[in-house]
Amino acid sequence: MQLNELIEQVAEFNTAAPKERIKLLAWWLHTHGGKEFFGPTDIRQCCNKLHIGEPPSLATYLSRLADAKDLIAERGKYKLARSARSELDKMYGVHHSVVTVSKILTELPAKVPSVEERAFLQEALKCYRIEAYRACIVMTWNLAYAHLLDWILKDVNKLTSFNTTIPKRFPALKNLRVSKYDDFRDELKERQVVEICSSAGLINDDIFKILKAKLDRRNSAAHPSTVVVVQSQADDMITDLINNVVLALT
Repeated sequence: MQLNELIEQVAEFNTAAPKERIKLLAWWLHTHGGKEFFGPTDIRQCCNKLHIGEPPSLATYLSRLADAKDLIAERGKYKLARSARSELDKMYGVHHSVVTVSKILTELPAKVPSVEERAFLQEALKCYRIEAYRACIVMTWNLAYAHLLDWILKDVNKLTSFNTTIPKRFPALKNLRVSKYDDFRDELKERQVVEICSSAGLINDDIFKILKAKLDRRNSAAHPSTVVVVQSQADDMITDLINNVVLALT
């Protein structure tokens, strides 16, 4: 979790007392910054990253927090006491898989040139972090499906193969020819697009199976039902589609 992402979760951060800010920054340094111990310089660097001023008399506050048993002082450095860290873990801690998936999503924009894909990606990331797993699944499918369509449209040979296969796979659509993004949306169902891609040999059997399964999951998540959607399903949706579709079809 990036520091700014943590602060966005804390609505009262800007009005919090300096000691509470320090404890939260210390927790991030331990949990996500890889610091076993921290000092005033580390807190200042966090403040600089957030574009906020450091607490006045920072050294005094650190000393007082140590006196109050919220921090443990050792060789001129500090670490959160177990009780203080446990309390913050309960409030802001996330399962390691959340961190892993968030990292995948955070790093992906640098790998995809499409503005539309980045927009889908940011929506998926926001949904995942607030545990809106249904919405996350829908947005991740949107990302992967949009990527598939763009991948076809950018290559004349792929588009020709797709159009040639349409009447072979769906005879009722023998007069259909796709030339732009809206043609996919207006004339074909998502499942039909996936099946045509498979029949045309544009995607292999593994990707075909992944897309079919993930489309079914998207449908279950998108429509009102009694189906329970949990984090592990979102984890699988994100990692499978990103690794095996978005990053594979280049």
